[in-house]
This record gives sequence, C-alpha cells and structure tokens, in this order.
Amino acid sequence: MVERAEHLDRVFHALADPTRRALLGMVSQRERTVTELAQPFAISLAAVSKHLKVLEAAHLIQRRWEGRVARCRLNAEALRTADEWLGHYRHFWEVRLDSLEQLLKSEAPERRRKK
Repeated sequence: MVERAEHLDRVFHALADPTRRALLGMVSQRERTVTELAQPFAISLAAVSKHLKVLEAAHLIQRRWEGRVARCRLNAEALRTADEWLGHYRHFWEVRLDSLEQLLKSEAPERRRKK
C-alpha cells in the first residue's frame, strides 16, 4: 500500500506542473525526441530535461536512446493508479449530481403549476 501511495504522490506531483502536462500531452500523440519536445517552450533544453526526469520518475513516460538521441513516449498505464484514486470521487459526485437532477425534475412540475 505504501508503494502505491508513493507512486500516486509522484504522479500527482508530475501532473501539477503545466509544462509537464503539456509535455505529456505531446508524447500522448506520438513518440518524440527531447529536442522536439523542447521546441514549443521558451525554456532551456536542460529545463525540459528536468521536467522529463520528473515524468520518468512517475513512470508517465519512457525514454529510449538511439545513439545520442533520446526518444520519449507515453506510458499510459502509469495513469491507472491516479484514475482509480479519482474514481472514488467521481462516484461521489455522480451520486450527488444524480440526486440534484432528480430534485430539480420533481420541482419542475410544481413551478409550472404556480405560474
């Protein structure tokens, strides 16, 4: 259980930064080189590399090397832990929103009669 909690902490830490979320979005489309990933950002290649290391530590991306070129790809399986954790809260809100919907539907005929 501790290992799962630590993984969840790493995933949410990695996702907390907008640059890392953007990088993750880019690799979700296709495998990319570090240079390709760095292009849209006004930060150094070293800064992008640090962001990629955080994503790697959370197992959200995998890097493979072709000579001197690092290629990054999404490891979507790592998001499963976060999705499962959020699932509890998704259920919580779905139940409450369904209750609200039923309440609003039951009140609608009363409002029409009062007009």
